[in-house]
Amino acid sequence: MKPFNIQEAIQILETTPGVLSPLLRNLPEGWADAREGTDTWSPFDIVGHLIHGEKTDWIPRMQIILEYGKSKPFPEFDRQAQFRDSKGKSLSQLLDEFEELRKKNIGELKRQQLTDDDLGKTGLHPDFGEVTLQQLLSTWVVHDLGHLRQIARVLAKQYKDEIGPWEKYLPVVSE
Repeated sequence: MKPFNIQEAIQILETTPGVLSPLLRNLPEGWADAREGTDTWSPFDIVGHLIHGEKTDWIPRMQIILEYGKSKPFPEFDRQAQFRDSKGKSLSQLLDEFEELRKKNIGELKRQQLTDDDLGKTGLHPDFGEVTLQQLLSTWVVHDLGHLRQIARVLAKQYKDEIGPWEKYLPVVSE
């Protein structure tokens, strides 16, 4: 396990749009809306969710911690907002929007020039209670990686029935 390093975190966060775009842009028909089952998210839904996070979660919560500490709780995060906000948009539009928002947010994160003291500052999460800025930023990185994994899993499962005995060596289709 690695201790948190802001520069490494930024490096990983900066790569996410560049991973998503070539993977998802111009997918064959039906792949962007593929799901693992009922009440699961498609790659399209996941990108919409990432956009909502860029708008309402990471940087806004960072600013709350830095400005108000625990005196102002974080607003609730709407985990279903992408279904409303992505209506009528194409996956390419969502990928472009995500890339633009992420660039802006990374720029804001860099402008803060966060110190170790800043990273130790706390805010008030509606479910978890007291959390540090370092925990929030670490979660942002892990959140990205988790959704990259989720997208890969959803896409892989589209050929689950086609891989025959190789399923034994490809656990991604059984997760």
